[in-house]
Amino acid sequence: MFIDLALIKVQAGKGGNGVVSFHREKYVASGGPDGGDGGKGGDIILKVDHNLNTLVDFHLRTEFKAQDGENGKRNNCAGKSAPNIVIKLPQGTIVRDKESKNIIIDLSEIESFVIAKGGRGGRGNQHFATPSHQVPNFAIPGEKGVTRDLILELKILADVGLIGFPNVGKSTLISALSNAHPKIANYPFTTLQPHLGVVCSKGCVPFVVADIPGLIEGASGGAGLGLTFLRHVERCRLLWHVVDAAAIDSRDPISDIEIVNGELANFSSDLCKKQQILIANKSDAATPEQIQKLKNYAQKNNVPFFVISAATQSGLKQLKEVTLQMIKNLPPVKIFTPEFHEELTQTYRANQKEFKIEVKNGVFIIQSEYLARILKSGDLLDYESLLYFQKMLIKTGVDAELKKLGIQKSNTVIIDGINFEFEYIP
Repeated sequence: MFIDLALIKVQAGKGGNGVVSFHREKYVASGGPDGGDGGKGGDIILKVDHNLNTLVDFHLRTEFKAQDGENGKRNNCAGKSAPNIVIKLPQGTIVRDKESKNIIIDLSEIESFVIAKGGRGGRGNQHFATPSHQVPNFAIPGEKGVTRDLILELKILADVGLIGFPNVGKSTLISALSNAHPKIANYPFTTLQPHLGVVCSKGCVPFVVADIPGLIEGASGGAGLGLTFLRHVERCRLLWHVVDAAAIDSRDPISDIEIVNGELANFSSDLCKKQQILIANKSDAATPEQIQKLKNYAQKNNVPFFVISAATQSGLKQLKEVTLQMIKNLPPVKIFTPEFHEELTQTYRANQKEFKIEVKNGVFIIQSEYLARILKSGDLLDYESLLYFQKMLIKTGVDAELKKLGIQKSNTVIIDGINFEFEYIP
């Protein structure tokens, strides 16, 4: 089953907590702090797998969560870091942030990418011993891992894309030129998913052709196979625009050409500017007048024109030769530029300087993720833990801001639901 669009959620692991511990040994009355650090949480890594060509697996599994790091241990032993989770994707997958729709990464040239970094492990109490505070009774919890909601969008990589209405012979053409074997039958929408074929010529670099599902009027608005078709045309360097020269289905080939080009323009201004070759297929069943009409149209619009019969393989050699020459002078396959500006490779960290103070009826309510994390790290009834917390109030700038707001001794301060009575910090 071919699926080219999926929504997933990734959650990196939390860092393990630092531990509070003191050295205990026979004949050693007062051992120092020896609490170890927590291990790092697992990362979520995207990796290209060249054997994949669909996103169908992500309709079965939509959430990926890495393990948390192990908590620290006594005797200065750190906890184990958690293993990473590797998500395999087809080459050409574009990864977007679900909320902003901005592109995070295009996995066309990059083989591996860390999409969510695991949290750093917290520090054990061994780090907080000083000559004046020799018995730190607190440690730091591990940091959260990054969580992201993602859109996965597969855009196949090909040098040449076959475009045109259904049943004009695109599948027969790619089958005659390459090793691809798409389903071929005499009814519309035989091709329900893109097929890739490699066209080889002696002494020349091979090129890749994509047989893309047929297009109908209104496709840019989702009609027929609509957006499934147009999404993959964006990658192609050159377009083979195939028409039924014999008008076997009683359609006007020139009208079909203009409808297809109109749908390209409606979907993207870049698509309608792509270099095309107009290919009059089924020439073995067409009249000279039908061929001449298409030739005149191509000359009027300055489009290269070829008359072929995919069924009898007439004209295919010349088409390959001209295509090879044109590809040499065309830009490479389009790589989409990342638009997502948030730092992705850094662990989630509560910003020391980010806080908000709200005053209600003489009560000072402080919102600070960093300070809330410090509060959870130790026992504030412990003198040294309290000293460390007061130091953090000064370091973050919260103490200075409270004084600017006119706080007085004994005013109530609330942080993370815990009530304090303000005392002057010199």
